[in-house]
Amino acid sequence: PEEKAIGYIKAGIEKKFAKKGQEVVDQNKLCVDKALDGLTQVAVPASLDGVECYVPAEKFTAEMGDFATKLMKPVLAQKGDSVPVSAMSFDGSMPTGTARFEKRGVAPKVPQWDSAKCIQCNQCVMACPHAAIRAKLINPANLADAPASFATVDAKPPVKKELGLKFRLQVFVDDCLGCGVCVETCPVKDKALVMASAAGERAANQQENAEVFMALPDDEMGGLTEANVKGLGFKLPYFEFNGACAGCGEAPYVKMVSQLFGRRMIVANATGCSSIYSGSFPSLPYCKDKDGRGPAWANSLFEDNAEYGFGMRVAVDSNRKQLLDIVKRVQEIGGCCAEMTALLDYAVANWDNTSEEAIANQNKIAALLPKAIAATEGEKKELYTKMAELKDYFVDKSVWIIGGDGWAYDIGYSGLDHVVAQNRNVNILVLDTEIYSNTGGQASKSTPIGAVALFAASGMRMTKKNLGLMCMSYGNVYVASISMGANRQQALTAIREAEAHNGPSIIIAYAPCMLHGINMAKSQVEQKRAVDAGYWPLYRYNPNLDKPFVWETKEASEAYQDFVRSENRYKQLLKAAPAEAEALFAQAEKDAARRMEFFKNVGEIL
Repeated sequence: PEEKAIGYIKAGIEKKFAKKGQEVVDQNKLCVDKALDGLTQVAVPASLDGVECYVPAEKFTAEMGDFATKLMKPVLAQKGDSVPVSAMSFDGSMPTGTARFEKRGVAPKVPQWDSAKCIQCNQCVMACPHAAIRAKLINPANLADAPASFATVDAKPPVKKELGLKFRLQVFVDDCLGCGVCVETCPVKDKALVMASAAGERAANQQENAEVFMALPDDEMGGLTEANVKGLGFKLPYFEFNGACAGCGEAPYVKMVSQLFGRRMIVANATGCSSIYSGSFPSLPYCKDKDGRGPAWANSLFEDNAEYGFGMRVAVDSNRKQLLDIVKRVQEIGGCCAEMTALLDYAVANWDNTSEEAIANQNKIAALLPKAIAATEGEKKELYTKMAELKDYFVDKSVWIIGGDGWAYDIGYSGLDHVVAQNRNVNILVLDTEIYSNTGGQASKSTPIGAVALFAASGMRMTKKNLGLMCMSYGNVYVASISMGANRQQALTAIREAEAHNGPSIIIAYAPCMLHGINMAKSQVEQKRAVDAGYWPLYRYNPNLDKPFVWETKEASEAYQDFVRSENRYKQLLKAAPAEAEALFAQAEKDAARRMEFFKNVGEIL
């Protein structure tokens, strides 16, 4: 009987979700009730003759290349078994920028931009985990062929008014996951972004508008720089439409790094959430710009990612040393022409320069090398030929080692410690969810006291490892603790300073996760609450300063207990260990206060 069957379903819900709290149980039961209320009888026709069949639009075109048409298309249609081995790359490599071909269209609602209310702060652009909402400054001359639906407004200060630029915020309807993070992030009281029907936005021509938007020139800054949140929002993301969960707390950090350094970025990615959403075959969200430049990405094992990235740095340094030796030899025996001589002289004089001017000089050398090889012979020809092989190393690479806390605090810690002790120029980004997120939420050495996780079913009893302090103890390592939603400018400054530091750097980034048992539309809000409650610290340790340690955590403005008791990973403790829950909550608060006080005191010493 229906009544008995529904009773069994709800009993199963009680059993499965009881540990996650009554609210989760009630929401699942409500889902069952609403499904029953929505049941509608559908009459099955006697024949399908004359009944229209849904035919999906063709996503893949020849212009996308063989990888998209011969591999992506059958794999994404769950026909991977039909792909012959001969179609696969012999070395396991795959092209970048393929995630943009998926056009999953999974969100029933997407953000809708109200240009009249928008203050053009670009905070929504920074917060979006998937680069599915972007801003551009546009020269009006480039809008001559734009459709009427492609609305723009005058760019607001501090964009230079005399440039006459237009501003547009573009939502990518078929790439958006509908998480609502951008809406929650919008600082305007009467929101400039609202969630609207995806079907309605498609009907409003937003898909075509997105194509127009992508074709427009990138990185028009209007006199701004990427050193502030608004300016960064106009930089092209080299990490787009990734496979992370809706509202993911990790992905915005990776996207930010790509906006800053994507043109010369090399990534070693530890296995974990970040490796899965960054490169699950056949979709790769790291992408190229219109000049064909972009990051190179590779995934290593859980246990050796730091060493893997360190090897990349050693290889880059070796190639650059060889290239410099070649250039100096050419200078000794004379260049092929005055133009090449001037370019090589600039390269040597600015060997550690990574500016746009240095990149432009590198490009000019690359363009002139075929002529130099053709015009020379003997030793000069050999030198120019080798120089052509190494032409991308005139400007240094930005090497990033990325992974989660399970890797950095636990399984890969010995390698991480070894690498930061080598004093080589690598940048480490730890996406700290305080659990092993990808494998189901096991406890790591980052898991705080009182949090419930797999292997800590009755609440974690040990304090969280102080990874930042351990790295600071070397004295030459740049260390920062950031939380984007709490202080966007601090997070941006820390990442820029870390990359500028000529030595090892590590950034520990607080990343709310769906396994925390929160509303992921508020992941950025949760980052702010964590800092406001004295749960997560903000600081920077820059060895290049007279006073290296900068404490940026304000006094707590929210109750610690209110914060932890609002997340299911902590609320579960009331059911998992009811006799000890209150004592553990009190111990957790005391431990957090101790850690904060310790950092402030250490700052005075350092």
